[in-house]
Amino acid sequence: MSTGIPFVRDMDFEYGKAQRITPRIQRVVARNPSSFTFYGTGTYIVDSGEPGGNVAVIDPGPLYDDHVAALLSAIGDATVSHILVTHTHIDHSPAAAPLKKVTGAPTYGFGPHGSGQAPDKMRIMEGGDLEFTPDVVLKDEDVIEGDGWTFEAVHTPGHTSNHVCFALKEEKVLFSGDHVMGWSTSVISPPDGDMQVYIASLTKLLARDDTTYWPTHGPAITDPKRHVEALITHRERRDQAILTALAKGKTTVPDMVAYIYRGVPRNLHPAAGHTVLAHLIHLVEIGRVVCDGGPTAASEYNLVD
Repeated sequence: MSTGIPFVRDMDFEYGKAQRITPRIQRVVARNPSSFTFYGTGTYIVDSGEPGGNVAVIDPGPLYDDHVAALLSAIGDATVSHILVTHTHIDHSPAAAPLKKVTGAPTYGFGPHGSGQAPDKMRIMEGGDLEFTPDVVLKDEDVIEGDGWTFEAVHTPGHTSNHVCFALKEEKVLFSGDHVMGWSTSVISPPDGDMQVYIASLTKLLARDDTTYWPTHGPAITDPKRHVEALITHRERRDQAILTALAKGKTTVPDMVAYIYRGVPRNLHPAAGHTVLAHLIHLVEIGRVVCDGGPTAASEYNLVD
């Protein structure tokens, strides 16, 4: 199944070793590869590019002792002043706790897991780091300053409701977390994931002038607008594929997944089911599809007459 997305999957790195990838940015990759994390979690260390001054750490990563040790080795004698978290999945935020304990640096994020949802609708799925609560709660467009570097918080809900990207103004770089990745599309998994909100967050990025994205998983995206436009088109085509499946009598999520993702390894079908459900919720919201009761993984769906 052709996606039309200009994926980039080649990546030069060594586990546990800091690699300077731009004048201000180092990356350390955790040894947690999987079909959802690609090579593993890439934790970024941002400094001024000159000796001295403080540093920021973005997405400390999973709670692996060897990864935390590699981060501390890369930081060396520098002072960590900020720990920034894009969102609270267990491959992104848990290592913030030991890093904070050693360095004393405060944590920054949009909020705890599920905090981007309306309080009366807050539902949390597994895979979230329920232990993390940021010391400093960020809002969209908040500015974070250090020695020789400046970040703008860009709230980008969809993958999770509390997802936030960080724009490094000095290099016109966006640390895009899991919102935009170069190696794969993002999984949008209800209840915390929301397809309609995700597409709006992608569209929001098109108005920005960032020249490069550094996702938490995989290599840099050097033509970000083209990439984001392709992701939006992909989601529109997925909507259409679901409508086509419904027209062929595929009325349940498992049947739709088996039909739409018939060329995809079956071990990835459960994740695909979460994304299909997110699309179905969106299609119900805009009046293209109806279901028996509220839209759930167990519901039966039909086209609107």
